[in-house]
Amino acid sequence: MDKILKGILKYRKTYRAEMVEQFKQVADRPEPKAVFFTCMDSRMLPTRFTQTDVGDMFIVRNAGNLVPHSRLYGVDSATTEPAALELGCIVNNVKHMVVCGHSDCKAMNLLYSFKKGIETNMKTLERSPLKAWLHRHGSSSLTKFERLEMHGFQEPLTFPMDGPFRQFVAYIDPDNKFSLTDKLSQLNTLQQLQHIASYSFIQSAINSGRVHLHALWFDIYTGDIYVFSRKQKRFVEISEDTSDYLLDEIREYFV
Repeated sequence: MDKILKGILKYRKTYRAEMVEQFKQVADRPEPKAVFFTCMDSRMLPTRFTQTDVGDMFIVRNAGNLVPHSRLYGVDSATTEPAALELGCIVNNVKHMVVCGHSDCKAMNLLYSFKKGIETNMKTLERSPLKAWLHRHGSSSLTKFERLEMHGFQEPLTFPMDGPFRQFVAYIDPDNKFSLTDKLSQLNTLQQLQHIASYSFIQSAINSGRVHLHALWFDIYTGDIYVFSRKQKRFVEISEDTSDYLLDEIREYFV
């Protein structure tokens, strides 16, 4: 709290006036352009690495940047993420839904440990909200990962989806640059796009071209950011050398 309070005092002397001006500009008419799902990891600072300002994005954070599949939604088990989708897509007419995973994700590291089956017995899940959350909403990612691992990470994965592009194909880390848990994190990020597309109101918006889904992945050790390319079927680093190509692809697929 000492650090937080001192930070607030510093903010009052430095950034406060600038932020108040931004608040005045958006005031009663904010027009966010994206709903941004990411992990609650303290090293993830999405507005900083996307250089976005007040009013630009809705941001939803949780352990593992998970979005529950629609079949797991119910009145008695409602979670924030579907509500955020509706708030963004229906209430505010936001066009872009973005899921951003990252390297060394503690939630993905824990999910990977579920392969041994030790952490997923009922008593453990009853005692641990985190493990229950990951088991309920991350199991589909782990199942795909185990299948991919059996084939030495050389086989492509298919993610069925509704919309103009009924499915997309992905190679996970074909250059073998990342650890096993980072591969799981990348796969999990793509899996959430399939989960988002499972909601009927999102399906309608995708079919009409009103909503587009994107996946980003952040390497916390290098600061590099990757975007999933449907053409290249893999995560591609966003850089000065690739930005033109990636923007052309986005215009082709999503405009």
